[in-house]
Amino acid sequence: MELGGWNLTGGAEEHCSLSLGGSTFLVVAYSAVMAVGLLGNGCLVAVIAGHREMRNVTNVLIANLSCSDVLMCLVCLPVTIVYTLMDRWVLGHALCKATPFVQCISVSVSVFSLVLIAMERYQLIVHPTGWKPGVAQSYLAVALTWVLAGLISVPLLSYSQLATPLHNLSLPFALAEQPVCMERWPSVRERRAYTTSLLLFQYLLPLGLISACYLHIYLRLRRRKDMVERSGGGGSGKSKASARINAMLVAIVVAFALSWLPLNVFNTVFDWDHEAIPACGHDAIFSLCHLAAMASTCVNPVVYGFLNGNFQKQLKSTLLRCRCWAPPERYEAVPLSTVSTEVTRGSALSNGSVGANA
Repeated sequence: MELGGWNLTGGAEEHCSLSLGGSTFLVVAYSAVMAVGLLGNGCLVAVIAGHREMRNVTNVLIANLSCSDVLMCLVCLPVTIVYTLMDRWVLGHALCKATPFVQCISVSVSVFSLVLIAMERYQLIVHPTGWKPGVAQSYLAVALTWVLAGLISVPLLSYSQLATPLHNLSLPFALAEQPVCMERWPSVRERRAYTTSLLLFQYLLPLGLISACYLHIYLRLRRRKDMVERSGGGGSGKSKASARINAMLVAIVVAFALSWLPLNVFNTVFDWDHEAIPACGHDAIFSLCHLAAMASTCVNPVVYGFLNGNFQKQLKSTLLRCRCWAPPERYEAVPLSTVSTEVTRGSALSNGSVGANA
């Protein structure tokens, strides 16, 4: 979704700067999200890259998600908080053009990665005897996500400009005579068409695909659990694992929907009826919506990594190896991406997938 809501913020004729308390809150909140996001995603990438046995399809996609989240933390958060607090653009012409472009790429890659992870799990669990992607194909998919994200983001690179607003510019509120980074589209119709397309391809369609995939997985696992219970097989361990997996599936969908909903609503209202947003409350409202979206960079490594037993063991092993006394670790037995389709079989052996276990 578009991160361009911030690129029109600036000092209004009627000075509406944030209070000291509000500014302090934003600095602390953005700093905390950036620190947690960088640490969590950095650990996830390091564990996957440092263990050859973990480089399977699921983990390649999760590492791609983490890399896009790291990029988001490095670009989206610092620039947004500086622009909001300074009330003007102080980062130069080159960054004015590059920042929205890179932000849109990172958001697009993150969303596309979530969709690919959901589709890969759907194929492995709902259609386990069908076609299964290989590691080489996962690398190809990763490359395509970055290429597609770059193409989607090109208009922001073209139309983002550093300018001093004049009265003949169509802005939602009067801006002071100071530089701002803004999108100057040929027409309002083209701008609305682009932002509506971003809403569709970066939120609505991905949310629908992710929800559909995980709903099918949830129903398949529940049906399998019922069959095990009716057959009288001792499936208490598998039932608990299935419950954990189902809880994780729900958490993934809810986290994605709730974290990105406020920013999408804000951008939609801003594009179609900007007068509905109070001029003095624009910066504060956008910052809160943007902060909620950026919080997804903290949620993703928790859901896909730190709640996973195998990842915890690999991380602990890595840390202990640095101290030269790593004990052997055993792996969990029911990874999400390799749940057996045969009800009578025991738990499937783990393939080391970070994102596979709940």
